[in-house]
Amino acid sequence: MKFGILGSGSWGTALAKILTDNGQSIYWWNRSEAAIQQFKLRSHNTQYLPSAKFDISQLSLTTNAVEVIENSDVVVVAIPAAYATGALQHLPPEIFSDKKIVSAIKGILPEDNLLLNDYLKENFSVPIEDYFAVLGPCHAEEVASEKLSYLTFTGVDEIATSSIAHHFKTPYLNTVLNKDIYGVQYAAVLKNIYAVAAGMAHGLDYGDNFLSVLIANSADEMAGFLRTAGIINAEVGYIDHNTASSQAHNNYAASVYLGDLLVTCYSLHSRNRAFGNMIGKGYSVRAAQLEMSMVAEGYYASKCMNFINDKIGAQMPIATAVYNILWNNFSAREGFSEIEKSLI
Repeated sequence: MKFGILGSGSWGTALAKILTDNGQSIYWWNRSEAAIQQFKLRSHNTQYLPSAKFDISQLSLTTNAVEVIENSDVVVVAIPAAYATGALQHLPPEIFSDKKIVSAIKGILPEDNLLLNDYLKENFSVPIEDYFAVLGPCHAEEVASEKLSYLTFTGVDEIATSSIAHHFKTPYLNTVLNKDIYGVQYAAVLKNIYAVAAGMAHGLDYGDNFLSVLIANSADEMAGFLRTAGIINAEVGYIDHNTASSQAHNNYAASVYLGDLLVTCYSLHSRNRAFGNMIGKGYSVRAAQLEMSMVAEGYYASKCMNFINDKIGAQMPIATAVYNILWNNFSAREGFSEIEKSLI
């Protein structure tokens, strides 16, 4: 099984490290030829996760995405959601034929308000059976330092999902299997919005007591959206360790749902939390974006999910307040006065 990666940010770099640590040689797309030359010279990504060293002989680095896809059986898409359409839209429509696609995108493509699998189906005729997603909780920085982490791989084809996940299992990374393609992707989108809220709360000088209530209510709001959307029907607190295909049935307390929400809201590695913290301290959206060197997916996600939820109709006061703060010129203090009224 030959792997290719589209995207050379921190998450793409972390996934490349995992694969090469397992002895895989990979094709890897980077939009910058200058960055590629620096990579070859120094054996690491000078801009993202510079502590992660690579054996250059395992890497075929190129600015040609078609070359990566044509030479791969499995294509990992690790481009930030805000830029994914721009990177993919000029590719030949048949380019993904007979390829397995693994989404490492933790967001919605904002131009069309679509998850990557729906975008690929509409524009490249990629069937859901050939689509998989890899999700956390798993900060790229901790992967680079080889701290034990868990990745969830989801796909409707259990055998293929298991085979792909096997290539990512290392002594510092365990893999979990899951069949809830839409649920885990929407959960990953929503947790970024709630992490922005958690950062805002910190910037506004709320304490730990309030933050714990905010995150607990965010978890309930996420579960409510998933239930209302009819995506999954999971029992909270129920785990069946006797299933043949995975460690447990999907449930809202599992790592890919609640675990990813917690780490994104609390961790100092979280770019969404950092972005929200600046907004809470009074930065404008533009100033906060300029201050950060990486994309805060929660900013775009808040607008996309507001659009999507207009059709679904779930009760989402926290996500709605974040949307109003980021997109409708509500002050953080004004938005949180509304959040306070909704918390239980």
